[in-house]
Amino acid sequence: MTRQNLYLGIDCGTQGTKAIVLDATSGKVLGLGAAAHTLISGANGRREQHTQEWLDAFTEATHRALQQAGVDGQDILGIGVSGQQHGLVLLDDQGQVLRPAKLWCDTETAPENDRLLQHLGGESGSLERLGVAIAPGYTVSKLLWTREQHPDVFARIAHILLPHDYLNFWLTGRAVAEFGDASGTGYFNVRTREWDVALLQHIDPSGRLQAALPELIEAHQSVGTILPAIAERLGINPNARVSSGGGDNMMGAIGTGNIAPGVITMSLGSSGTVYAFADQPTVSPQASVATFCASSGGWLPLICTMNLTNATGVIRELFDLDLAAFNALVAQAPIGADGVSMLPFLNGERVPALPHATGSVHGLTMTNLTRANLCRAVVEGTTFGLRYGLDLLRQTGLQSLRIRLIGGGSKSPVWRQMVADIMNTEVVCTEQSEAAALGAAIQAAWSQSGESLASLCDKCVSVDPASRTLPVAASVSAYQHAYERYQQLVATL
Repeated sequence: MTRQNLYLGIDCGTQGTKAIVLDATSGKVLGLGAAAHTLISGANGRREQHTQEWLDAFTEATHRALQQAGVDGQDILGIGVSGQQHGLVLLDDQGQVLRPAKLWCDTETAPENDRLLQHLGGESGSLERLGVAIAPGYTVSKLLWTREQHPDVFARIAHILLPHDYLNFWLTGRAVAEFGDASGTGYFNVRTREWDVALLQHIDPSGRLQAALPELIEAHQSVGTILPAIAERLGINPNARVSSGGGDNMMGAIGTGNIAPGVITMSLGSSGTVYAFADQPTVSPQASVATFCASSGGWLPLICTMNLTNATGVIRELFDLDLAAFNALVAQAPIGADGVSMLPFLNGERVPALPHATGSVHGLTMTNLTRANLCRAVVEGTTFGLRYGLDLLRQTGLQSLRIRLIGGGSKSPVWRQMVADIMNTEVVCTEQSEAAALGAAIQAAWSQSGESLASLCDKCVSVDPASRTLPVAASVSAYQHAYERYQQLVATL
């Protein structure tokens, strides 16, 4: 029997944590586990989480994945961690968390972001200096907000970490960051791959923030060996190595084999993302395109919408529908939802760039106000946002011959067909829908095994032929009319 080489991949998302056990020898996922998180929400745009929930979910999901895999945790050779991007975790000098983590979807700090953007010279100044235009939800505005709203907390800051950095710190006791996730902070230069210390000094001239920055490491480097107490808690090998990990988009790229030019990944998760690998940091003049670093070397031009399954979920819950019933209603309504349009900007929006927008429904009449039309309108509205973003990426010269679709929404045949028709592009899902957790496990194997990342992706990433979905010409045309209606409505905001 061929010897197994087992790696644990973790994805700490907004709604929960997923864990997978990967055999890097066969390329097979042997076990999956999951555990949920709760969200702290405020009417002012506050979106936070208690980091203890992440640790509890990490532990629970790992135990479930190991149990399903039927393997001994002592055989786990390494761990890779994927995390939701942009979140802020603040630690004191004892390594204790100072307050709940502010998340990527938090818009409470939008006014602080506006001030920082003005300091940088607007979107064009931010693009020129950092290679990205800072947006509400990025980490940098959270630091200014903390300084002004919680000076007592600010005075105790010893470490500034992103969610996946914090989990690596919990695992190893070492505070580090890697280039991909760091790209979304708003105080990192994606061209030179260095912290922008001067911007942090603008926020606080004392140097406290600069001193709290983690060391930057390369994607292929390990953070270190897991701490004995954590290994015991998780039930895994105390000699397991922890790889650099990365943001969920960067790990999703690896987990869909998106490590060379020519592949596009689209994620239908809480947020919506579209990204593709690039050899060079070709920064788009469009502020909505974030030219982040990849976690495999290279760069990952990306667009991110703030409202996707979180928005469709609100409508589903409003009508007390399970997923099957919701999808049936979407399928029942005609393309264009009988003239009903929804701008689903319930969290504000990043693409299109409307941080202060709210959600709205347009075109209602006595005859078209039905559950089916409203269900279809929210799915169409969220998908039109992704089309808007894909068009921005196409303007940079990106080729989109086929889209690899991941995330919870990708499991819906109705939504897959909608994506194919709206984007006028072939769509296919990967066999493993938990692409970020898979990417984290593959990266862990890459950092330790000596095998090339390309070889590992060839072995571990496969597409699901049954999910292959082609655009239908008549539907492409019908959606184009509905999309133009969406664009006209967005232009009025």
